[in-house]
Amino acid sequence: MIHDWLQQHTLFTGDSRILLLAGIAALCIGLSKSGLSGTATLNVVLMAQAFGAKASVGLVLPLLIVADFMGYYLNRHGGSWRRILPMAPPAIAGVIAGYFLLDTIDNTTARTVIGWLIIGLLGFKLLLDASKGTLEVLTSHRLFSWAMGLCAGVTTMLANAAGPVMTVYLLSQRLEKKEHLGTFSRFFLFINLFKVPFSADLGIINPRSLMTNLVLLPAVVLGILLGWQILKRIPQKPFEWTLFVMTLIAAAWLIHG
Repeated sequence: MIHDWLQQHTLFTGDSRILLLAGIAALCIGLSKSGLSGTATLNVVLMAQAFGAKASVGLVLPLLIVADFMGYYLNRHGGSWRRILPMAPPAIAGVIAGYFLLDTIDNTTARTVIGWLIIGLLGFKLLLDASKGTLEVLTSHRLFSWAMGLCAGVTTMLANAAGPVMTVYLLSQRLEKKEHLGTFSRFFLFINLFKVPFSADLGIINPRSLMTNLVLLPAVVLGILLGWQILKRIPQKPFEWTLFVMTLIAAAWLIHG
């Protein structure tokens, strides 16, 4: 009975492997929105394998928004809306550019480009740390914020893969963990809500995808609560290196996934 309902009203087929992949991906969405942003790219790869690259972009967006609201509530005492203002205009421009690219660019190419971009940004972060402050002035320049905002906008529209981009940006700002998580959750709540009409216009948010979201929502909630408990127990420096390593792994998965 449940099996028949899933086939009639959702994007699930009779293949139980697809349900398993999607469930793990939904758990990763929750983990990423709690602040373990490297897991966001894992959900991109798993959802693309389960439902196809383009369909998965629209399928994931409502789950991300629910998780964004939860993440914002959990991290509401850290960060501020003022911190995302420098990145908002270029991020909006990036979403619009990604909207036009989504129908033309091959998804494998997009994932490869995004993966290498993230690795390049991680290298830039290491260079900043090694410079002992001499290059830090670059990260406070408006051009840096605009470049990172544009990257985040394009990557989030093409593959919902802007988490690692935003992580590198915030790590370069050397924020305390509480400020990092609060700013991260605010930015993605804003940008993912902005993406909804574009995704609906492309037809990748539809009644069947929304019913699929309902099935996967408990795994998202479980992931964000689990991630929140993990992050409460990680001190600042291990927190930064955990994000760095997870982001690097996620970028490599994007390139080779």
